[in-house]
Amino acid sequence: MTRLNFYGGAGEIGGNKILLEDRDSRILLDFGMSLSDRGRFFAEPFLQPRDEQSLRELGIIPEIQGLYREEEDVAASGVVLSHSHIDHSMCISLLNRKIPVYCGETTRIILEALSEVRQTNFENNLEGISFKTFRTGDKVGFGSLTLEPVHVDHSVPGAYGFVIHTSEGSVAYSGDFRSHGPRADMTEDFAQKAGAAGPTLFLCEGTNLVRGDLRTEEEVLQKADHVVKKTKGLVLANFSSADLDRLKTFYEVARRNNRLLAISLRQAFLLRALLKDRNLKIPNVTNDPNIVAYQKSKKTYYKWEKDILDQVVVKNSQDVKEMQEKVILVSTSYDMNEAMYIRPAPGSAFINSTSEPFSEEMDLDHERLVNWLDHLGLPLYQIHSSGHMMPTELRDVIAKVAPERLVPIHTEQPELYGSFVKDLSKVDQVRKGSILEMR
Repeated sequence: MTRLNFYGGAGEIGGNKILLEDRDSRILLDFGMSLSDRGRFFAEPFLQPRDEQSLRELGIIPEIQGLYREEEDVAASGVVLSHSHIDHSMCISLLNRKIPVYCGETTRIILEALSEVRQTNFENNLEGISFKTFRTGDKVGFGSLTLEPVHVDHSVPGAYGFVIHTSEGSVAYSGDFRSHGPRADMTEDFAQKAGAAGPTLFLCEGTNLVRGDLRTEEEVLQKADHVVKKTKGLVLANFSSADLDRLKTFYEVARRNNRLLAISLRQAFLLRALLKDRNLKIPNVTNDPNIVAYQKSKKTYYKWEKDILDQVVVKNSQDVKEMQEKVILVSTSYDMNEAMYIRPAPGSAFINSTSEPFSEEMDLDHERLVNWLDHLGLPLYQIHSSGHMMPTELRDVIAKVAPERLVPIHTEQPELYGSFVKDLSKVDQVRKGSILEMR
């Protein structure tokens, strides 16, 4: 019997944890943190879980014998990661070290680099994990299961979808993907490969069913370039540190406008690590004259910070204050104390290039940011392109894959999703804790 156990990612955005069982083989598709479940009990930085047991007791991670550290049994032949975002990968630190983690080479580089720069605790400790990497075209065997990874376009490099061949048919798994990004061709490759397998099931994300906004990365570049050209003072920009498409966009905007792109030390550390992947076309932070690292005002530095400071050109708040019209400073809402030291000149601007708030917690973060911008006299521009599939493009992909049955995942609107595509496939609705049999 082949079946899937949905321990996360069903009826919610993120937290993907799907156990696929076939005869004597078991693999876990992603092992991410459910940020909504975690947020019900914990709030950073003052209230954090102390250990894995507290996460298990609160139902934030599943009770699966042999899955976690210090356990003798082995619950699965492997954990397969689609990409590095925490809602798909964060819980691997808790794994039984006898269980290998399979992922793309780029994902491994990102996870190991971020593990170094994040606060050391049990949720970020990757020591002892056996990473086994793959690329498109590889086949990975797990007993009666064979997994084929196929690249997809997403807002982080090294993202994959999967076609998994079981004893009772094939399963396609989208991971997170989009068709309007710079590498839409990779998502097309996945749709064609999945369709050729004639899948019995297609586990497909539907993040943007009520947030459709079909802006491309090229549009982000053009709009950001327009804002920067019209801005006399400092430009502050907020975007995800692992979104290399967005980093390259603001790098190009800075270059066009004769400005330096000043990134955080964390971004610089990650960018340097990703130079190991020769398939990525990214600026070399150690010698590119158009990019510098911003050094915050602080008394002590972590080892990794000292390491990157020795290899990059550095600017501090006084430097930026004196050359505001020549800089795009990458800043988040948590960096506003630095902006107080810089004191942006009249005519400066803030570009927010992340998703607009869609939860109560995000609304509070946004409200705090607006309060800071109001104090600093900075107008806010919202310029973003989503990392997830838009509704009409979602239908196109499902039609190409043509599964016998579709399973909506990574969505808070599974019923809407089902109604939207029911003419393309039979839809199986699942919730967290559901078990779905292939036949």
